[in-house]
Amino acid sequence: MKIEYDPIKSENNRLERGLSFELAAEFELDTAIIRIDIRQQYGEPRFNALGFILDRLYHLTFTIRADVIRVISFRKANSSKVNYYVRNH
Repeated sequence: MKIEYDPIKSENNRLERGLSFELAAEFELDTAIIRIDIRQQYGEPRFNALGFILDRLYHLTFTIRADVIRVISFRKANSSKVNYYVRNH
């Protein structure tokens, strides 16, 4: 998967959550639950996805620009997200 991201935001995420946005390139989109984020107007479609990297479930927020996924947020899925994935996948 081809991704891009703000390197400063990625570094902040690494410091806060222990995850660089670079790891999101391994996110398994083909088996993920993906929903459009309609909570507010962002100026472009945003998507929230729950999917795996190896045996761990992650939450990825992204947008698509041309043929590239732009990472907005990336974190380990919490227990409520894991339960949601199990119930809906």
